Amino acid sequence: MGYGIQLHVWGERACFTRPEMKGERVSYDVMTPSAATGLLEAVYWKPAIRWVVDQIIVLNPIVFDAVRRNELGGKVPPRNVSLAMKGGVIDLHQYITEDRQQRATLLLKDVSYIIKAHFEIVEKKAGPEDTPEKHYNIAVRRMRTGQCFHQPFLGCREFPAHFRLLDAGEELPPSCYAKEEERDLGWMLSHIDYENDFTPSFFRAVMKRGVVEVPK
Repeated sequence: MGYGIQLHVWGERACFTRPEMKGERVSYDVMTPSAATGLLEAVYWKPAIRWVVDQIIVLNPIVFDAVRRNELGGKVPPRNVSLAMKGGVIDLHQYITEDRQQRATLLLKDVSYIIKAHFEIVEKKAGPEDTPEKHYNIAVRRMRTGQCFHQPFLGCREFPAHFRLLDAGEELPPSCYAKEEERDLGWMLSHIDYENDFTPSFFRAVMKRGVVEVPK
């Protein structure tokens, strides 16, 4: 925990999709730990480290907006991609006019969060040069300068995220829910175990004075 960070992230729109909603996209009320981890990994990730989200602080009011968008109904089959990579003559196009469908999305507007997190060393993948100090210094430098491996996003790739590192001792932006004792947000996706058959993990999310504690 000695190498924790506080990252302020915000954006015009966000959608942290509830997995139980099959046909249409419906967002959770706040950012999920899984989405926060993905955002951190977009800024800095190495096989030797694993980001762990400790808290998510909700700064702005939770406001939903309903929109309709044209989307593609299917995807290019992975088998076709594999055949094309082996030199096969395969059509990898997706034809919008033939596969277009309109879907409703219940998304969030004008979101702003503080992600409190730390990283752990993955012993099986770490070498002697993979010290906590080394990775912490690189991560902090990238966050301060706005570097990232790919554009961080807020749930969906079409909703880009802005981010800023909050230095130790810096006063945190106030939460609009600082005076609200408690709000039950229901069951929320914590993370997906990609190494164990994509097994999802859920927790009961409770926001206390704007802070959502993520269980260990």
